[in-house]
Amino acid sequence: MLRLRHAAIATLSVALYGFTPTMAAEAVGEAVRIKTDVSGQRGPLAVRDPVHRDERIRTSRSGLGQFVFRDGSKLAVGAGSSVVIDKFVFDDSKSVQKLTVVAAKGTFRWISGNSKHSAYEIVTPAGTIGVRGTVFDFYIGGDGTTAMVLLSGAAEFCGRGGCQQLTRRCDCVIAKRNGSVTETRRVNRNIFNTLGNRAALPFLSGDQKLSGAFRAAGGSCGLTAALEVKPPDRAPLRATTPQQQPKPTKPDKPRDKPPSDGDPPHNDRDPDRDPPDRDPPQGDQDRPHDKPDRPHADNHDRPHDDEGGSGDERD
Repeated sequence: MLRLRHAAIATLSVALYGFTPTMAAEAVGEAVRIKTDVSGQRGPLAVRDPVHRDERIRTSRSGLGQFVFRDGSKLAVGAGSSVVIDKFVFDDSKSVQKLTVVAAKGTFRWISGNSKHSAYEIVTPAGTIGVRGTVFDFYIGGDGTTAMVLLSGAAEFCGRGGCQQLTRRCDCVIAKRNGSVTETRRVNRNIFNTLGNRAALPFLSGDQKLSGAFRAAGGSCGLTAALEVKPPDRAPLRATTPQQQPKPTKPDKPRDKPPSDGDPPHNDRDPDRDPPDRDPPQGDQDRPHDKPDRPHADNHDRPHDDEGGSGDERD
């Protein structure tokens, strides 16, 4: 019986210790900023929560997470993204021997830390990014299409169709899952049309704002104007300010028009009455007074003359 008990305890201990390493995965960094919904393997993440090796980090459509790893490397995870810290080998010199990030989809910003350049590797569905002491943004679409924009340092993107070197600020490459990689060229606003998504590269366009060293290490490469090209649409709105709206005083004009069928009689009377109302007071009324006065005076005088004359003729 005692042997059975010891065997059972030993088996239970092995089972417990066997699961302990997986349950208590190595912490490789921590969250320094969380916006809206960002979750890890154990659920929603908050500021100062640890990030563990092999842990998948997901963000919502409006989510944003900023993470700092033990060697000082930084990773910003934009909206609608999914990423896993696949490998992390840390030594005592505050640097890593190997740090591999596997990004499935979404938008990201990477900032190298204190480790050797060869220690960093970022894997995407379209190829692998080799870091050379670098700051860069990259975007992964739903079909695996990957776009990378260099902000400082140097980097290399390698797909099945070959490798492209990025050595100048704002250098850009676009790669597809089938292995094709464009030649390195300066990024411009057409990249949003090529990717078919205006929300791609939100840290450069300004659609999402980073904080602290994540923002200071970045830039826009002229892409912020891509979301600010709408002023021409706003200009006419300013031109049609309420200052021009008071002009609807024009409703007074309909009053000059005949409002109804009963009004025309008034209009018919007016033209007939206007001439007598206006003219008689000045001319016609004065003349009648003059005319009766003259004939009346003449007739009054003439009878006296006629009577006197007739008397003289009789005598």
